[in-house]
Amino acid sequence: MTTALIADDEPHLARYLQEQLATLWPELKIVATARNGLEAAAGIEQHEPDIAFLDIRMPGLTGLEVAQGIEGRTRVVFVTAYDEFAVQAFDQAALDYLLKPVTAERLSRSVQRLREALEASPAAEPDARMATTLKQLLPAQATSPALRWIRASAGEVTHQVPIGEVVFFRADDKYTCVHTAAREHLIRTPITELAAQLDPNQFWQVHRSTLINLDFLESTRRDEGSRLWLRLRGYAHELPVSRAYVHLFKAM
Repeated sequence: MTTALIADDEPHLARYLQEQLATLWPELKIVATARNGLEAAAGIEQHEPDIAFLDIRMPGLTGLEVAQGIEGRTRVVFVTAYDEFAVQAFDQAALDYLLKPVTAERLSRSVQRLREALEASPAAEPDARMATTLKQLLPAQATSPALRWIRASAGEVTHQVPIGEVVFFRADDKYTCVHTAAREHLIRTPITELAAQLDPNQFWQVHRSTLINLDFLESTRRDEGSRLWLRLRGYAHELPVSRAYVHLFKAM
């Protein structure tokens, strides 16, 4: 049975897409729906669906960021309101896309394309062109000076957190958690924006939702499944490293 996940922060659009797919592709099983990028990423990791219908603009993580973090064979269909240039880029990379509002006719063509792709190579890894295209579409690294402080508001108080005291950043729904050895703060700046403003020699992205401060890296560990874990000073738990970023630690 072919399985799919639908991610859209507008529930009525997710329901509409699910209803249309039930008519056009009765054999397709929707294993999960997600209201934001973090739920979508978690659902893909848990269910490993054959197809993920991803809205591009979602809280937490965008559809582009979710797609970039996929480690299995899940194929991606973007649901997008992007301009024609981006649509052309998706098409050239052999990724399907659906422009909002999604019409039954366009969805029917997408279903046919997906059926043919699954029948031709049901266990194939994602097309290598996907990674290249996503890198082109994701925001470019900023050229402005690296951040020195993080401003985090809590009620009427605004905390000035020196960058050097941050152990790691982690995306959490609509917020980003700023972890220091002393406490945790919440800010609204997305992980992608932070990554563009941080010193890449000090802060590494180790997961689609996590940036660590290398100054706090204490040790690494591989579990029985060969997954890499990090231990950071000032944090009691281990942090996982996505396979997409394991290569960063090979020289250590």
